Amino acid sequence: MDLLGFINHHGYQVCAGVLFLAAMGLPLPASTALLMAGAAAHTGALNLWTALGVAWAGAVLGDTLLFFGGRYTGWWLLAALCRASVNPEACIFSSAEYFYERGPKTLLFAKFIPGLGAMAPPIAGSLNMRVSKFIRMDMLGALGYCVAWLGTGYVFSRFIEQIVAGIGRVGHAVVLVVVLGVAAYALVLVAFTLRARRYKEIEKISAASLHERLQAMTPDRLVVIADVRSHGYYDPGMQRIKNSIRVEPHRLKEELVALREFMAPECEIYIYCSCIRDTTSVRVAHALAVENCRTQVIEGGIKAWIKAGGALELVPEADLQKLPRFD
Repeated sequence: MDLLGFINHHGYQVCAGVLFLAAMGLPLPASTALLMAGAAAHTGALNLWTALGVAWAGAVLGDTLLFFGGRYTGWWLLAALCRASVNPEACIFSSAEYFYERGPKTLLFAKFIPGLGAMAPPIAGSLNMRVSKFIRMDMLGALGYCVAWLGTGYVFSRFIEQIVAGIGRVGHAVVLVVVLGVAAYALVLVAFTLRARRYKEIEKISAASLHERLQAMTPDRLVVIADVRSHGYYDPGMQRIKNSIRVEPHRLKEELVALREFMAPECEIYIYCSCIRDTTSVRVAHALAVENCRTQVIEGGIKAWIKAGGALELVPEADLQKLPRFD
């Protein structure tokens, strides 16, 4: 059975399932499923309004689950959604910055922007948007997305049928294109892996070892613990390692000027973050090493420090970025 034939027989289930799973962050071709359903509706195999209803419901349900996930887990869920990205840090903060600049109206067009569709609902939840406002904005955005692609498929059904038929005739070529796409993605991963090799020489220290070392040090020993977590991770009441200082990882050139006074041979500098594989800490440590500043990365970041029994303090009000609260 060809693709269009499959949609003709199982279109409602496909629309609901693909739109729901795509809303949950899985890389599924939601727009393609809607195009095919629209084409099938033009031939009478599906009812256009029923297809619209089930697709819309699937998208809104998936978005709503992510919204509440963002509200109750904060930035952890965003990190999980970006885990498969070649650059998880950039994935999180490019989406967050986009949302912060445009506010709740981002939900109206987020699904049209690759990557942002799955990130906008949990960001809205983490920023405490009212449930009623989120549902209203998200329903409008999901409706616009479904209408646009279903309508396009309905209007250009004949053209889509020709494309599907052509794909069937050149199936091997399509497989080749898919293989090449996978190979390109693999090459990107390899490139990032090779790039990360330069970080292998960065010194690391376990949180438990550092905790013991600090307790044994004399008061005259100069020690700097730098918090390089992004401001985006800071929610009200957030904690940091006691007596650590703030170093903004996205403007290191300016921060290095402030750190110059600590760049002495007798000074020990330790860096921590809260990201997967200490990505930000290692990157910052490498940048400081280029400036002849010797540092060590605290393995496992602040979570490992807490587990080791290290002291904490509230993040000072001056270090908190005032993010919008859509309540």
